[in-house]
Amino acid sequence: MAYLSSGLRGGPQSMLRGFGREGVGEGLNWRAIVRLSRFLLPYRRQLGLSLLLMLVASALQLVGPYLVKSAIDDYIGGKDFAGLSLLCLALLGTYAGGAFAGGRQSLLMGDMGQGVLRDMRRQLFEHMQRLPMAFHDHEDAGRLISYVVNDVSVINELLASGIVTLLGDSLILVGIVAIMLSLNVRLALLSFGVLPVMLLLTYWFSLRAAAMYRRTRQKVGAMIGRLAEDLSTVRVIKAFSEEDRAIRQFEGTNRENRDANVAAIALAFAFTPSVDLLAVIASLVVLWFGGVYAAAGLVSVGTIVAFLTYVTRFFQPIQELSQLFNTLQAAGAGAERVLRLLDAPCLIADAPDAVELPPLRGEVELRGVSFGYHEGENVLHQVDLRVAPGERIAIVGPTGAGKTTIARLIARHYDVTEGAVLVDGLDVRQVTLASLRRQLGVVPQEPFLFAASIADNIRFGRPDASDEEVSQSARLARAEGFIEALPEGYATWVQEGAVNLSLGQRQLVCLARAILAQPRMVILDEATSSVDTQTERLIQEAMHALLAGRTAIIIAHRLATVREVDRIVVLEDGRIAEQGSHEALLQAGGLYAGLYRTQTAL
Repeated sequence: MAYLSSGLRGGPQSMLRGFGREGVGEGLNWRAIVRLSRFLLPYRRQLGLSLLLMLVASALQLVGPYLVKSAIDDYIGGKDFAGLSLLCLALLGTYAGGAFAGGRQSLLMGDMGQGVLRDMRRQLFEHMQRLPMAFHDHEDAGRLISYVVNDVSVINELLASGIVTLLGDSLILVGIVAIMLSLNVRLALLSFGVLPVMLLLTYWFSLRAAAMYRRTRQKVGAMIGRLAEDLSTVRVIKAFSEEDRAIRQFEGTNRENRDANVAAIALAFAFTPSVDLLAVIASLVVLWFGGVYAAAGLVSVGTIVAFLTYVTRFFQPIQELSQLFNTLQAAGAGAERVLRLLDAPCLIADAPDAVELPPLRGEVELRGVSFGYHEGENVLHQVDLRVAPGERIAIVGPTGAGKTTIARLIARHYDVTEGAVLVDGLDVRQVTLASLRRQLGVVPQEPFLFAASIADNIRFGRPDASDEEVSQSARLARAEGFIEALPEGYATWVQEGAVNLSLGQRQLVCLARAILAQPRMVILDEATSSVDTQTERLIQEAMHALLAGRTAIIIAHRLATVREVDRIVVLEDGRIAEQGSHEALLQAGGLYAGLYRTQTAL
């Protein structure tokens, strides 16, 4: 069932309002990251094997410099070249084994990362599909795209490789400290003298990075939102010759995104050279004091060489951990946004005791219905309305009277604030959504077609329909003529936004889609309000085929199109002002008669 929102904002579901417009905030949200780590559970075996390979690779990295020390002190100094040859082979084996373990671990983590990425995006998309119309009425598509594409990617980068990097580098750091202390305690403590400065530098970096990376996630979401909006409204922009203003607005958003990212990059690049400088200072400390100790016979040359290698490798994992910290900050900001989306409540959902709606007879009743899109601002007020099975009624009235709202409540895109909506005597809140909407055919005022073939658009509600059934539906919808005149007929690809079809042609395809779905009840939401007279005649003929033997609720602005319905219901300010046949309402001389005279006089 296809339906388009008219863009009404807010709702009784006020907790959904303002979603995605979070402030910059402060600090790293560890709870959000931990919650999202559950996406790793299906891949725990791969993660465990990766950790094992990481342990092997890390251990082999630690062995290498120690073997070099032995080569210098024990074999070169002792001129034992046979032993030196064996040690060189052992050293080659350690590096080859480390390279193999590291490469295999990277392959496993890459495969796991893509799996996690797929799972997160699938769950986000599934959740967005189940969120109520109140959510989609106020949320920007570009912002949602940013969550699914950008935020999920940076979260995945942390989950897929960050955990292994953190454990691997931590193990290397601990191992290097232990080995250096075992080689020479005094020289090790001297080389560790730069660590307090490192801790202060890291603390300073962490204070500034959290808010900065959260800001970058916000700005990229705003840029994508602006881009999506401008591309979807390009015809309006061109119609008013406002290309330059659109360019300026996008450039402003694009500049803010650039500035936020440049600030984050500048912070990261200020941190990395500082770590490099500390590593050089530690190496100079080892070289100076090691030379003094070697001259005094307190340490061997091999020990100094091993120390220099270990000191260099000691700061490599620190640099990697600093980069991981950058990823952690960005992922923390993205995790907050993704979890806010996943935590958005599905307010319109099946009740625990919901039942399957049996085949509809077509009776509809609104019993004391009140409803508002905003708290305390009702659109409908105590509406009582009953539609008999097979009856065709038209709902008319001034703009904003609540006509479309009634259709939305029957389809349960929203839940009533007061009262109840019943179909065949069953409250729509007590039947499953799928069994309700499957039996409704809704034709919106603004017809929407997917980027697919015309045939696939028609069979959207019945994917298993045959080509003959598709053709028959198009024939009944009076769409067969223009479709067969197209060079590729039913295989014609509908471009994005259906720009290669006229508005009337899109509406006829939507009617064919509704006919093929064989609904028990039909809701027409001003289906002919935006087409020419000739197309309107075709749509009216198609509507007769669609409405035959079915309960129909026709929301209309053009009163001339509803004269033949069984009953006309006139709404005013969310209340039923009058109802009856076309002739009876004209004779009554009320609101309907005034609206009709106004339209026919134009």
